[in-house]
Amino acid sequence: MPPRTLWDLRATTPGEPTAGQPRAGWPRRLKAGEEAGIQRSEVTWLKLHSAHKGWSWNSDPGRKGRGSMLSDLRCGGQWSHFDELTVMRFWATCPSFSTIYFLVVIFMVSTIFHCHQRLALVPTLWASPGHVVLVPGHLPQRGVFTINSKGRLGNQMGEYATLYALAKMNGRPAYIPAQMHNALAPIFRITLPVLHGDTASRIPWQDYHLNDWMEERYRHIPGDYVRLTGYPCSWTFYHHLHEEILQEFTLHDHVREEAQKFLQALQAKWAQQVTFVGVHVRRGDYVRVMPQVWKGVLADRGYLRQALDWFRARHRSPVFVVTSDDMSWCQQNINSSRGDVVFAGNGRQGSPAKDFALLVQCNHTVITVGTFGVWAAYLTGGDTVYLANFTLPGSPFRMIFRPQATYLPEWVGIAANLGQAGGNSP
Repeated sequence: MPPRTLWDLRATTPGEPTAGQPRAGWPRRLKAGEEAGIQRSEVTWLKLHSAHKGWSWNSDPGRKGRGSMLSDLRCGGQWSHFDELTVMRFWATCPSFSTIYFLVVIFMVSTIFHCHQRLALVPTLWASPGHVVLVPGHLPQRGVFTINSKGRLGNQMGEYATLYALAKMNGRPAYIPAQMHNALAPIFRITLPVLHGDTASRIPWQDYHLNDWMEERYRHIPGDYVRLTGYPCSWTFYHHLHEEILQEFTLHDHVREEAQKFLQALQAKWAQQVTFVGVHVRRGDYVRVMPQVWKGVLADRGYLRQALDWFRARHRSPVFVVTSDDMSWCQQNINSSRGDVVFAGNGRQGSPAKDFALLVQCNHTVITVGTFGVWAAYLTGGDTVYLANFTLPGSPFRMIFRPQATYLPEWVGIAANLGQAGGNSP
């Protein structure tokens, strides 16, 4: 005998005798009350199902009996004759409405719960209380200062801090481009509002170029809607607002805590309290640009050896945390045989938060070239050793760069070896 299917009436009708039992009196007749109950259930279901499908229900009171009520159903202008037993079988196998409702509620509650759990694991990238998107028609009457958004993280930080300081100096509200907000807000608790892109495109901006150092004329910049341009990254613009700048570039908790967790794990490896010295080695595109364009050199193994020895001579138990965009070069050129050098960070320029946070959470800093290292040292405080005199006297780089306006006076410079300047950098 073939197995019974879902539509087998014997599988769904109560009271069927099992195999091997006598079938006398089977199928039993329904009593009047039972038949009426089934009839009402069938009629109710058919009416609901017909309304859902757009069918018309023939409820001719002159027609009697379940068979007549179940047989006439109009579908698309044609009479469809439903077999009574087919409908009964279908109705018997359908879950009740309350069961479906219960399952839907369980599914929705479960989905909401799991989404909430996942969202709880996603850190808030920024929490800027002063973050306001300026929409068209809401420009301040006294004008607006903004700045171009160029370069990577170090350049963006210099542009932000310069805008912050010069806008205050000139009594104008400062708004940053959305691109700058996207670069800085995931890492820092910046507060300057964002200039809406549609609004920015409608403003008749007056571009005002800045050199990379403060000048007296910048205290009185003319115009109401001024867009500062250039690559300013000099402490001479904003050092008088040092505490405010530190506040603007406060790391988000999740960024800071990740770096602190890494350093705490390092500290646990030493019995005595150590002093962390962040070391940033910038190479990347500078390997080509510095010797060929700017007629200069990058930090070599000699400079890094002197810089690390400077801290070893002045600080007890220093541990050097090295970050770089070329970690393989660092591992080959920085002597780690003493056990006090740790190669850390990920070196990814597209996601610099981890490396930057590691440097800032250290006590002191060694930097080579580039604004990334300059800003890490500025926010860290402590002692800083930097690469000095890394370009030839006639280098075009000196026309746009003034070392005394980039490095704080208390920082310590170690002169670069210019023997390979203009050739191939090590």
